[in-house]
Amino acid sequence: MSFEILTSELLVEFTLRVSESPINKLNKIKKLELPVDYFQFYKSVSSVYSSKIEGEDIDFDSFFKHKFMNVKFKTDYTKKTDDLFAAYDFIDTNKLNLKNVKIAHSILSSNMLPAGQQGKMRINPMFVINSDDQIEYIAASPDCVSSELEKLFRDIAVLQSKELNSFEVFYYASLIHLVFVKIHPFQDGNGRTARLIEKWFFFEKLGERAHPIQLEKNYFKKLNDYYSNIKKLGLEYETLDYRKSLDFLLMTVESINEE
Repeated sequence: MSFEILTSELLVEFTLRVSESPINKLNKIKKLELPVDYFQFYKSVSSVYSSKIEGEDIDFDSFFKHKFMNVKFKTDYTKKTDDLFAAYDFIDTNKLNLKNVKIAHSILSSNMLPAGQQGKMRINPMFVINSDDQIEYIAASPDCVSSELEKLFRDIAVLQSKELNSFEVFYYASLIHLVFVKIHPFQDGNGRTARLIEKWFFFEKLGERAHPIQLEKNYFKKLNDYYSNIKKLGLEYETLDYRKSLDFLLMTVESINEE
């Protein structure tokens, strides 16, 4: 396949490292018998742990009670996770494309950003600052955000038009996440959106079998690895080296063994 921004360069090495078919791994996961809707349960897991990665003070037990047992909490405690849950609802019935990603971002950022920045590309420089108040990463410059994002979604359209094996599905889902978060197109909510897009791609290619892929929970459990693997590619967007991305690309597929 010919891409503008994605790369298949590490696919062979990825496949060799994974060894067993990811679909076979998924088929070994026993479907949970739950007292609530199976699909809504996994959306709750996704929403809570993707929120927790961003430092939200929310725990799964409380959110579960809020969503399924009508337990009342202060609105401030649940609102951003509720917004993210609504975005996961949105991807159930909408195609993965740039227009719909902007809509999904406007949903998940409705209590995070001013209305004028929800679903809108940033027009300013973006620096990611770490806990030591140092620059961790310099995102794509504002004059190329739109063109880089359009390249990514043209590549996604190519993948959507192809029949992919399960190794390719997991490889490209993680790579799409990584490229999106490196472009960092929004003022805030980029990480939440990138993880949402990874899950979205799984749904499009694997259907209901994608629900038990708890990628958000896995990234939270391995948060130091998550950030360090993203960081390995380099400090500035223009000099990123995707040959160093294998450790990140393996994180979701290797987590299936732990589910």
